[in-house]
Amino acid sequence: MKQVVVVKLVPDAASRAVLVETLRVCNAEANRIAAIAFAHRDTETGRIEREYALRGRVYAEAKATGIGSQLAQHVVKKVCDAYRTVYAQARSGLLRGRRPAKALAKPVAFRAGAAQPFDDRCLSWDLEARTVSIRAAEGRLRGIGFACSKQDLKVLRAHRQGELDLFERDGELYLAATVDIPEAEAMPDPVDFIGVDRGVVNLATTSDEVNFQGKGLERYRRRMARARAELQAKQTKAAKRRLKQRARRESRHAAHTNHKIAKAIVSAAERTGRGIALEDLEGIRERVRLTRSQRGRISNWPFYQLAQHIAYKAKRAGVPVVVVDARHTSQMCPLCHHAERANRRSRDRFECRGCGLAGPADVIAAVNVRARGRMAWAVSQGSRVAA
Repeated sequence: MKQVVVVKLVPDAASRAVLVETLRVCNAEANRIAAIAFAHRDTETGRIEREYALRGRVYAEAKATGIGSQLAQHVVKKVCDAYRTVYAQARSGLLRGRRPAKALAKPVAFRAGAAQPFDDRCLSWDLEARTVSIRAAEGRLRGIGFACSKQDLKVLRAHRQGELDLFERDGELYLAATVDIPEAEAMPDPVDFIGVDRGVVNLATTSDEVNFQGKGLERYRRRMARARAELQAKQTKAAKRRLKQRARRESRHAAHTNHKIAKAIVSAAERTGRGIALEDLEGIRERVRLTRSQRGRISNWPFYQLAQHIAYKAKRAGVPVVVVDARHTSQMCPLCHHAERANRRSRDRFECRGCGLAGPADVIAAVNVRARGRMAWAVSQGSRVAA
């Protein structure tokens, strides 16, 4: 299972200036090559020529900038990969409205500090000393320190492989290294499932009646929204720069919260020999009617990210995850299976109009998700036996 470990570089002032200049030169060359590729694209399909043909046009001049042969080839490959991504997004519908035409009507562009790929021939690690050696525009720099956690260092030592990226963010330099962590042996026959109901007020509620509240996250986001509004009203360059910093800070805070929730749920499942059942919430924004205030809250709701965190942590632990239909899970009684909207007396309260079963609405939904998870697992196992 491939993941990315990000470490922070801590170079001295002179080395930092060289690395920043290397990124600037590489991305300037990428912009030049992207323009050449766009100028020689196929007029009928709009696609650029193959990487080998493009390299023949631009390689010599790219190498002459001082970045060397290996980095020059990585720059060409980066440009081709960027165009492939744009074409794939336009073809798959990820770009909507006028965005596909606008994206395909001009060359791709790279920021001065955008990520630049390196491989083991132009960047090597000394994990014991926590330093790296990097091929820069002015030659090889040795003994560049980096900082990371003990856990990340252990993962790098055991599982690092393939290329890595050097990039600049908020004035700091980072390396993003690819690691390939072996998956744990999947649990063959879980004794039961933990149902997980995801929401806005309560980010996650399990069928074990464990509630991970999102009130703190929502208060944080309201505070950040007020700060964003104040900065947006100023319309200055400094305000726009701070807006980007705040957006990244908010994203990191939400991701950290989701990591903690996912870790707790997966640990409980692994400890008790159970699987995890999640609702399929794909397209929920289009399926439900919302007020203006609710639309804003749903748009800031990181439910997809939480599901992704649970999925990859469960895969590492060997815990099976099943995804089930989310329809009526918060309106159906798990005892008599009577379902109607009136069963949900309020956001927090469920009371069945058929049998009178009452309880917290999110817990009832999680119990229904668990029941559907059991059924989905039984069906999948039965189909395997029949085959």
